[in-house]
Amino acid sequence: MRIVMALAVSALPLLPARAQQPQLLEVRLTAGVHLIHAELAGDFTTRMEGLMYRTSLAPNGGMLFVFEDAGVQCMWMKNTLIPLSVAFVDDDGRIVNIADMQPQTEEAHCAAQPVRYALEMTQGWFAQRGIRPGVRLGGLDKLPR
Repeated sequence: MRIVMALAVSALPLLPARAQQPQLLEVRLTAGVHLIHAELAGDFTTRMEGLMYRTSLAPNGGMLFVFEDAGVQCMWMKNTLIPLSVAFVDDDGRIVNIADMQPQTEEAHCAAQPVRYALEMTQGWFAQRGIRPGVRLGGLDKLPR
């Protein structure tokens, strides 16, 4: 039995290095009366990793993607295991459009006009709360610069 355990432990370094996500800064946002706890993806590396390889999100948890410049940003779901909804948000904090995205696809979901932010939540989160385009997110003005 000890030999089997030793072989199993010695094989661990051969496993993919995806076991642990980096600890990201969490920001608090609001959408109407709803509180959102969003991890901040504010640089190229964290935006590229996004929510890849995650198996779940906290009930009001998500990820806020912050882009340097407003533009027609697009999202995809490569290596993302859970279905998500993404809200594209302009500089003023208003939701421009929301798209539902299926796991492990490379289909592009794009903003309908230039945006500075994209907020990913569990699929259906926005619809279940009646949050639609035109709703303003609170808390974006408190983001670290």
